[in-house]
Amino acid sequence: MILFISLLICSNFLLAGGIKNHQQVQEATALFEIWLEAQRDYHQLPGLTMAVVHDQEKIWSGGYGYANPYKQISSSSTTIHSICSISKLFTGIAVMQLRDQEKLHLDDPLSKHLPWFNIKNTYPEWGMATIRNILTHSSGLPRESDYPYWTGPDFPFPSSEKIVKKLNNQETLYPADKYFQYSNLGLSLAGEVVAAVSGIPFNDFIQDNILQPLVMTDTRPVMPKSLYGDQLAIGHEALNRTGERPAVALFNAEGIGPAAGFSSTASDLAKFASWQFRVLDGKDEVLKPNTLREMHRVHFLDEDWSPAWGLGFSIWKSDEKKFIGHGGSCPGYRSQLLLQTDRKIATIFMTNASGVNARMYAQKAYEMFESAIASAVAKEKPKLLKNRFKKYLGHYSDAPWGGESVVVSWEGELAILNLPTESPLDVTKLHYVSGNTFKRVRNSEDPKHLQILGEEIEFEVDRSGNVIAVWQHSNYSKKIK
Repeated sequence: MILFISLLICSNFLLAGGIKNHQQVQEATALFEIWLEAQRDYHQLPGLTMAVVHDQEKIWSGGYGYANPYKQISSSSTTIHSICSISKLFTGIAVMQLRDQEKLHLDDPLSKHLPWFNIKNTYPEWGMATIRNILTHSSGLPRESDYPYWTGPDFPFPSSEKIVKKLNNQETLYPADKYFQYSNLGLSLAGEVVAAVSGIPFNDFIQDNILQPLVMTDTRPVMPKSLYGDQLAIGHEALNRTGERPAVALFNAEGIGPAAGFSSTASDLAKFASWQFRVLDGKDEVLKPNTLREMHRVHFLDEDWSPAWGLGFSIWKSDEKKFIGHGGSCPGYRSQLLLQTDRKIATIFMTNASGVNARMYAQKAYEMFESAIASAVAKEKPKLLKNRFKKYLGHYSDAPWGGESVVVSWEGELAILNLPTESPLDVTKLHYVSGNTFKRVRNSEDPKHLQILGEEIEFEVDRSGNVIAVWQHSNYSKKIK
């Protein structure tokens, strides 16, 4: 029996390792790394870090650039960033834990647990905002507490006491449960509900009931000031007209913490994603499986059918697939957590710069790995690039017309990726002819689904057989690395 268990453990380990080491996954990884490095350089990002997860395995993680450019401290998957509104997911989970303990109900009005909740209800005939409304951003509450905390350079976030003090000066924007209105105020109040119902300070509740059980040791409900400029990345502004990204002062979200105050790493959010896949598979861990499934379902659609919102989770579709997650945008930082639960794939993106489309990065990462992971899971035999073609791989200058072209291995053949690009899968495939000559494969196909070939693409080699340029349309690009 011991031998059987040992063999079973080994086989499961090899299966997990086989996903990451599958040739098609490695090919996707290589293309992904080339694209990420270029994105960092061409968009002048101080640093970025990402992770790709399949179920319980971290397929890839890494970083480019610097957490602290001024001390040349490199970004990595353990670099801490503000995750801003991804914080709302942890607050939502805390609320649902208390719901499962029957200490609150989602349809409770906020005033039941927060007697001081005295905002002016402009539409009393619609009733009061409920906890469910708060989690789905359909409460009708204003987006923010009445303080200018998103304004630099000091970002004066209010304490919980100050938020309460200003509530009676604010009023609801819409009737409860009628329109979508994203509300940091609402999720901050959800944090107050957690503290009031549990009798435990919000930060302590999160630490004891979510972060510690999931061993998310680099995730906190605050920004760790003592690590700023070291493990905690220094945030930067959006790119300005002079091509610079000035540093942003460190902020503390104070009473807005349940909505926007958390910090984490790509590696820790990878753990958070794997935990969700475990729970969805039936493991009762931190949340009951049906509770997490409930959070992932659409609970509110605006009248124009967009956006869709679960209980705390943002939900969207791309290429007819359902995605779940949340983005984060705080002064100097952008982040995104994306999950596709049918494929059990998650992607995480973080950068210490504002003005970046974080969801685009997470979505492209998913698209680049989806097919490769599916092939690995199905144990399909990959098509391998012939060894004699590997000498053509590399970067070729596109100056002065563009950045560069990179010859990569894709689906076992050579392909050309033009950089910079927001569409890394939009590659030009090459068909081998003879010698050092290939032909471009057109995107279109004839009625018999045969490849239609275009112009010749010829690689130039020196006397030693080293590739030095690529010719196309009677013009050439020099190999630069």
